[in-house]
Amino acid sequence: MQPNSLLAISLMRLFVLLLLVIPALTVGQNFSVSGIVVDANNQPISFSNVVVMRHTDSTIVKGTSTDDLGYFQITNVLKGKYTVSISFIGYTTQSIPVDLEADADLGTITLTEDAEMLSEINITSTRPTIKRAPDRLTFNVENTALVEGNILQVLKSTPGVLVSDGNIMVKSSTPTVYINDRKVQLSQAELTELLESSSANSIKSVEVITNPSARYDADSGVVLNIVMGKNLVTGYRGSVFNNYTQGVFPRYNLGTSHFFKNEKFNLNLNYSYNGNKINRDNDDTVNFLDNNNQVEETWRSLVNRNTWSETHNLNLNFDYYLSDKTTLSVTSSGVYMPYFKYRINNQTSIVDSNDAFLGRFTADNISRDDKHNIGTDLDLVHRFEKGSKLSFNAHFTTYDYTRNQNVESEFFDSTNNLDRTSEFRSNANQGTQIYTSQLDFSLTLSETASFETGAKFSNVQTDSDLSQFDIDTNSGDEQFDPQNSNVFDYDEKVFAAYANYSKSWEKFNLNFGMRVEQTNIEGISDFGAVRNTQDYLEWFPNASIQYDVSENFSVYSNFKRSLQRPDFTNLNPFTFFLNENYVVTGNPNLLPSFKNHFVIGTTLFNLFTVEAYYIKYDGNIVELPRQDNATNIISYVPVNLDKTVDFGFDFSTYFNATDRWNIYVVTSFFNMQESTNFGDGFVELNQWSNYSVFSNDFTFLKDNSLSVSFSLLLFTRNLQNLMLVDERFFSTFSISKTLFNKNAVLSLSIEDLFNYQDVNTNTRYLNQFNSNFTDVDNRTIMLGFRYKFGNTKLETNERSLSRDERQRLKVED
Repeated sequence: MQPNSLLAISLMRLFVLLLLVIPALTVGQNFSVSGIVVDANNQPISFSNVVVMRHTDSTIVKGTSTDDLGYFQITNVLKGKYTVSISFIGYTTQSIPVDLEADADLGTITLTEDAEMLSEINITSTRPTIKRAPDRLTFNVENTALVEGNILQVLKSTPGVLVSDGNIMVKSSTPTVYINDRKVQLSQAELTELLESSSANSIKSVEVITNPSARYDADSGVVLNIVMGKNLVTGYRGSVFNNYTQGVFPRYNLGTSHFFKNEKFNLNLNYSYNGNKINRDNDDTVNFLDNNNQVEETWRSLVNRNTWSETHNLNLNFDYYLSDKTTLSVTSSGVYMPYFKYRINNQTSIVDSNDAFLGRFTADNISRDDKHNIGTDLDLVHRFEKGSKLSFNAHFTTYDYTRNQNVESEFFDSTNNLDRTSEFRSNANQGTQIYTSQLDFSLTLSETASFETGAKFSNVQTDSDLSQFDIDTNSGDEQFDPQNSNVFDYDEKVFAAYANYSKSWEKFNLNFGMRVEQTNIEGISDFGAVRNTQDYLEWFPNASIQYDVSENFSVYSNFKRSLQRPDFTNLNPFTFFLNENYVVTGNPNLLPSFKNHFVIGTTLFNLFTVEAYYIKYDGNIVELPRQDNATNIISYVPVNLDKTVDFGFDFSTYFNATDRWNIYVVTSFFNMQESTNFGDGFVELNQWSNYSVFSNDFTFLKDNSLSVSFSLLLFTRNLQNLMLVDERFFSTFSISKTLFNKNAVLSLSIEDLFNYQDVNTNTRYLNQFNSNFTDVDNRTIMLGFRYKFGNTKLETNERSLSRDERQRLKVED
């Protein structure tokens, strides 16, 4: 029997044992805790929070809120010692020890006003705060102006995160996005669409995790974890929102969210609709060279690209409490795009080395897409005494995508007379299924030590086909083109296991983990008779240590090894023609890329942070333009670079300039080196760059109901994918005002105030000599309105689906 089969059987036996053991663990005698909460005038305090916590480790067991008469009752609590915490904004929290051996009636509990605490809450709840740790930066944004827009806007304001032209970056790395510690398994385009159409009102914080533990998958080198609000209060809450954004063209976003909780279950349902038309202009220059690498012809292309899209996003979360310690959850997320139109108008002029006109051509490309992406998770979680936890997850994703493309071209000679015409159409289809199962166990060893372990299996199956037809422009007859048609089947299996240990002493904090992954891949191209088989076993350690020299000074260091697997589409050998001279093609010979990340840093007075880091990539996966000077064809091909090194120094600080003004400043000086051997020559490039952020957050009015955020980001000339990207300057301004007793919010945000976010790149090595200017449709004004109804003191349990494998779904554009 194969080792993989033995592992699968062992996991199945373990899952069956889990299902048999958990019900037995949940048996026990249940009691209730009740009481009445009033103020100093003996008036009931409605909607105050009541939480039952274990006496040993303060782990929350159950929670509720008082009704209009100040009464509460929490049922189905097991025998044991607890602490009951009663709190409400503006009052001192009461903590009452309870030893449950029968139903407990706490009688009347009086909360006293705390003016100092109320003032403190009013200040901190309306401004972002930043917390640094050795492995992450936590950006707390709850109840600030930033969350009155969408989630993508919050990421744009998050320190260290750069969002440009639909791509999310943490300096030079593409992060893996999680929501409540679950990976969002969507393509980059779908991820941006989802985040842009999702209201940010329920976000508590964003964690930029630069050293993820072994619990995260090996391809999670840098993690962005979006932490949504948790709720303890029973009742119903709903909201509706509508955003209007004006760029080159208008965009619309509307949606609604509903949340209900009682003693047995939580239900959260969100829906949003996006209607977009987005413009992009390119000015591309390609210098084709002769055998002596001298300019022979220069092709300048003016390209206008418009995309129209309608997208529906639906997210469902359902939690059912089988007992106080066992929860069954179902989470489902769907993205449906019934309409997507993609139009490219290309006008290219050709001159010789003396700038004499040689000819020109036009190319009109129209594509229409139809796709859906639905993922569902089933989770079973059981919590033991002293904070230990056992959890099981099963996930399934189905993804279907169709693109119909038509390209027409006209070619003109040196006298500007029509020389010839051409036309072709193509039909591309992709169907993907993702199956995963995961078992995790966390054990609290002591108050200062913990241990985590788990195992995971994932299987990705994708079937793709591309059919291209040449069209006679005179008769309209079509002829099948077998040379540019293909079928590709892809099957990937990953078996993983991990262990992670953490321990703290008076001055030391230590975390060490190890993850192992066995990957089996087979890709088959029927028409091209291409077979790609990869089988590899890899180990991924991570470690971090921190030493507190004093209350005001600490030093830390961490290390992590991770990998990047090729996108499924990048392994697909299909060739997509943008026109006769510009093509995008896959590479079935791509290998995974491995990354080693070292950091050493220090914090001073809990105010300043200084870090030095070194990152080495082996086989970094990048998409490069490759110009053929003989055929005048530009091919965009994903390749593995031999070596990439990124090292630098980061300096950051966060402080309160006044009671109503927070400032965050970061500057990073770093060097990027990229080198590879193309077979026809060795290329090595390096570039020093600076990345600096100056962010401000303000609150105004006596009740702090007016919030303002203003940030500036400078990214000097930098090296990306063997291209030099010129300096860019990012600017964002947002303002929000609460209305109608804080049940409504009116918001305004402006992107790219100074019009310096457009991208200019230059590529020059070996026989490559081209440049590109992209005018991105990111200079926008957004006006938004949101209204809450129901019990508006509730906080949502909203989260989003996430599986690692969905991240690599990709559509060529």
